[in-house]
Amino acid sequence: MKRRDFLAAGATAAAAMAGAALSLPGSARAQGTALVGQFTGQLVGHDTHDTAPGYENLLILVELKGGNDSLNTVVPFADPLYNRYRPNIAVPRARAVQLDERTALHPSLAPLMSMWRARELAIVQGVGYAQPNRSHFRSIEIWDTASRSDQYLREGWLTRAFASQPVPRGFAADALVLGSAEMGPLANGACTIALANPAPFASDSPFGASVLLRERNLALAGVVDVESGNGCAANALRPRAGALKTSFAPGAFGASIKTAMQALASAGTPKGVPALGRGGVAAIRLTLNGFDTHENQPQRHADLLHQFAAGMVALRAALVELGRWNRTLIVTYAEFGRRVRENPSRGTDHGAASAHFVAGGGVAGGLYGQAPQLARLDGNGDLPVSVDFRRIYATVLGPWWGLDARAVLQQRFEPLPLLRA
Repeated sequence: MKRRDFLAAGATAAAAMAGAALSLPGSARAQGTALVGQFTGQLVGHDTHDTAPGYENLLILVELKGGNDSLNTVVPFADPLYNRYRPNIAVPRARAVQLDERTALHPSLAPLMSMWRARELAIVQGVGYAQPNRSHFRSIEIWDTASRSDQYLREGWLTRAFASQPVPRGFAADALVLGSAEMGPLANGACTIALANPAPFASDSPFGASVLLRERNLALAGVVDVESGNGCAANALRPRAGALKTSFAPGAFGASIKTAMQALASAGTPKGVPALGRGGVAAIRLTLNGFDTHENQPQRHADLLHQFAAGMVALRAALVELGRWNRTLIVTYAEFGRRVRENPSRGTDHGAASAHFVAGGGVAGGLYGQAPQLARLDGNGDLPVSVDFRRIYATVLGPWWGLDARAVLQQRFEPLPLLRA
C-alpha cells in the first residue's frame, strides 16, 4: 500500500476564479494533505491551480447496488488459487486488462485504462469493516451511516457532515440523488433533491414540480423530493437538453449521469457564491443496480461493468467540459463483496471485503490497500478486510472538504493518501 504522511495545511489556499476569490465554508484549514510523490507533466483536463478543500469540491458517490464481485472486477490473475476457486466463472487471463504483474481489470473495464494511465484512477483493495454482516439491508445501513457493525445510527454520514458544516448560501441543495428511491448516506436531515426516475428531467424542463418535504426519505418516480426544504432551491438546478456536447450511454444509469451533468451545466449563478458552487450541490449520488449475482454471473457482471465503465468515461468527459474534473472526486461503494468460491449456479454469494474505485483530476492513481491473498482467507472463507471503509470517508471529509472527520465519523480514521498534493 502507498503511504505518505499527511501534513497539516496552515492557511486556506486562495484561487482566482472568474475574477472572484474562492471562499471556503466553515473551517478554512484542511485536516491534512496527502503527499503521494512527485507527479510531473500537465494532464488533459487539469487546472493549473491547487485544489483547496471545501464544498466547491464535488463528491460523486456511485453505489454498486447488490454487492459487487471484486475478484472478477480487479482480477488477481497471477494467483493459482483464483482459477481453482472459480473454475467456471474466472475471468480468462488472456482477456483481462493487465495493470501490473499480478493484477488486471475485467475486460469490460478497458475504457477506464485512459484514466488509469493518466493516474486519475485509484483502486482501493480489501475495503470493508470488522464483523461484516451479510444482509443487504443491514450492511448497506452500516455503510450509509458509517457505523460499526454493532452500532445503529439514524443519520447518514453525509447528513452529519452537512449538519456539522452547512453548505454555503446559494447552493441549490446539499446533494442530488439519482436512480434510487433511498436516501442512503443522506437520510434524515440532508437537503436533498432526489429523483428515482431521472429520465423525464433530462430535457428542457426545470425541477419545477418539486415537492418540499421534511423528514421524507422516499423519492417517487417522476417526482422531485427535497428533504428538509429549509434553504433548498430545487429550481436552481435545471437540466437542459443540449447543455453539453458529451455523449451519454443509454439505459437508466446513463440517464442518471446525463441528468446530473446537465443539472450542473445549467445551474444558476447567484451573486456572491463561489463560481464552482453557484446553484449547484456539494454531492451527487448515483446508483447502478443489479450486482447481486447469485447465478449466471459472467454475462450479467460483464454487462454491469460495461455500464459502469461507460458511465465513468461520460462523467469524466462532461466534468472536463464543465471545467470541474479537477474538483470532483468519484467514489464507488457497495454493501459488501462476494464470496471467494463460486457457487453451483455459476454465481457468487454474499461476502465481505471488496475493491472500490476513486477517480478524479486530483486523484493520485494506483493500487491501494492489500491485494487479495487467496491462501489467507478469514475463518468464513472470505477476503480479509485491510482498509476500513470509513478511511475513504475520512479522506472525503478531511483533505477533500476540510471538515472535522473525527466529529462526523465519531472516531478517528486516518485518511488514505488518495489525493495529489
